Amino acid sequence: MPSRRLSRSDYRGISKMIHSKSSPVPAPALVARFYCATSGREPVRDWLKALPADERRQVGADIRTVQLGWPIGMPLVGHIDGQIWEIRTQLAHRIARVLFALTGGELILLHGFIKKDRKLPRTDLDLARRRLKKLRSAQ
Repeated sequence: MPSRRLSRSDYRGISKMIHSKSSPVPAPALVARFYCATSGREPVRDWLKALPADERRQVGADIRTVQLGWPIGMPLVGHIDGQIWEIRTQLAHRIARVLFALTGGELILLHGFIKKDRKLPRTDLDLARRRLKKLRSAQ
């Protein structure tokens, strides 16, 4: 049987199955961890908390889908640059992105934002790169 790329609705179905109360929850392939600044702040967690509850749930479900199903490709996850990847969440009227890196079996959530243009803003990518560099130098 030939393989095919999974569509966004396939990922939503997987996510619903994963988050269903009746099905057993599989062990995650990756452990998700928020990037923590030297001040103790977790910028991605703060960003998520600021989103409306329904959008927060959608972004969280997509992060969980990546945790449980890694490696996953488009349309949910895209490779950006070097070690930086993005989780792409289509919200009702806008698009959310979470930039992350993989390190030692962990999915490190570096930066979250609402995308306003087709192209990834350079400032957001640079911020994720700086956070990843700080994280690597601290290890």
